[in-house]
Amino acid sequence: MGENRAVTELIDDLMWRGLIHDSTDLDELRAHLRGGSVTFYVGFDPTAASLHVGHLMQVLTARRLQQAGHRPLLLVGGATGQIGDPKEAGERVMNPPEVVAGWVERIHDQLAPFVTYTGDNAATLVNNLDWTGAMSVVDFLRDVGKHFPVNRMLAREVVRARLDSGISFTEFSYQLIQANDYFELHRRHGCTLQFGGSDQWGNITAGVDYVRRRGAGPVHALTTPLVTKSDGTKFGKTEGGSVWLDPQLTSPYAFYQFWLNADDRDVDRYLRFFSFRSHEEIEALEKATADRPAARTAQRTLAEELTTLVHGERECTEAQAASQALFGRASLTDLEPATLRAALSEAGLLQVSGPLPPVATLLRDAGVVASANEARRTITEGGAYLNNERVTDPAAEVSPEALLHGRFLVLRRGKRTIAGVEVV
Repeated sequence: MGENRAVTELIDDLMWRGLIHDSTDLDELRAHLRGGSVTFYVGFDPTAASLHVGHLMQVLTARRLQQAGHRPLLLVGGATGQIGDPKEAGERVMNPPEVVAGWVERIHDQLAPFVTYTGDNAATLVNNLDWTGAMSVVDFLRDVGKHFPVNRMLAREVVRARLDSGISFTEFSYQLIQANDYFELHRRHGCTLQFGGSDQWGNITAGVDYVRRRGAGPVHALTTPLVTKSDGTKFGKTEGGSVWLDPQLTSPYAFYQFWLNADDRDVDRYLRFFSFRSHEEIEALEKATADRPAARTAQRTLAEELTTLVHGERECTEAQAASQALFGRASLTDLEPATLRAALSEAGLLQVSGPLPPVATLLRDAGVVASANEARRTITEGGAYLNNERVTDPAAEVSPEALLHGRFLVLRRGKRTIAGVEVV
């Protein structure tokens, strides 16, 4: 396969997957990519200690472009992270510079496994504080500010939405700093393509225009769509909050479960957005969802692929084993304590101290049933399980030997209602 054909197939692949929402002239972008290896950048603002699954769209798109022969610049905004991109809901909280600096390092570490740092198209990690931090106010206003008509800045949808409630000059200036990033990366690294989420289109095109106004370029841009959920809830959110890439904030088990629990109405889009499988494999998984939705083949495949990519093969295997074991399809004793605790925390974990109460009381207190009467009835009818063993005596006690790793119990009602107990 020749280079030109491979590059052409990159654009076609991105379009097939629905990954191009907006772009500068697409024919010009195709021609530019056909010319050989292109240096591109995508930015991440350190607004928290970790990236979350919403960032995966950009992270994995960068991976796709590098695999097609292009060179990534992964920017973590040590400068823009101190300012905050305007949002419609109101002024962002500005975090202390030292906190932002710590988050920059953590996010750099998180990005590292997704790209390669060797070869002709080796990735580079960059921080916009390196060039923005040294710029004086006068230099910023003279060299950057003079190229931005205020009427265009006021036309931004998010700015218009904030005019009545108020927007600070700090957030209003964010667009200028991001646009200058594109110019600096073009000047320093020969960057000619920027991409980001579709909510960044105004900032990104401002950068394209600014590079042109500075007499450089031509440069190009594209955006990916924002990921939505068909039930109206926000993608990447669960009852416990955001789904983070940091395993200390979201366990690999919880990460695996997030994808495993994807709605049938969403999983086909998720496969195209996030999976690196071929078109043929994805279409076969889409058909499997349509033909046999209860099997959740697509969800399991996606959960395995992404958990392995983000957390590694061992953690994915542990997460799969925990998922099986909690529902009686594998041994609970084979699970590592940390994996078992993470799984039970997701299901609902009751912490107790002192002597353990009877099983019926634990079922009620852990929320598996609503009342003591329902607990006894569930046991009598054969629907209660302790560590995947059916409990038949409504007055059954828990022996110390039943504690998994000396600390945990797994309670289950029927096939699907689960909770855990931890002795503290």
